[in-house]
Amino acid sequence: MTLYLPSHEYIKVDGNTGYIGISEFAAKQLGVVTYVDMPEEGDEVVAGEEFGAIESRKAASDLFSPVTGEVLEVNEELADDPTLINKDPMATWIIKVSIANPAELDRLLNEQAYADFCAEEGH
Repeated sequence: MTLYLPSHEYIKVDGNTGYIGISEFAAKQLGVVTYVDMPEEGDEVVAGEEFGAIESRKAASDLFSPVTGEVLEVNEELADDPTLINKDPMATWIIKVSIANPAELDRLLNEQAYADFCAEEGH
């Protein structure tokens, strides 16, 4: 199951684990990604709060967590090659987290609601 924030982050849910990244729409808007600022393993992320940033040649954007939980892993490959996000944003997660409160997932957008949101925003 993949869910989205209106700020264009996604979470792919696998049991009590979530893989967080940015949507294809966000990757296209940013253009070529040049840097990803990520938290450390063991850090806590909080639903709706900033956990890092992503930079491109065009812009820099804060990254927001869809859920509260502990960072289990960061995608080290992005330190060496942040453009992996451009190649396949939906397969290139930024952080892997434990999901502390599964009820928070109920507040996120499903794929259809996210597509509708993007269409309404004129994207």
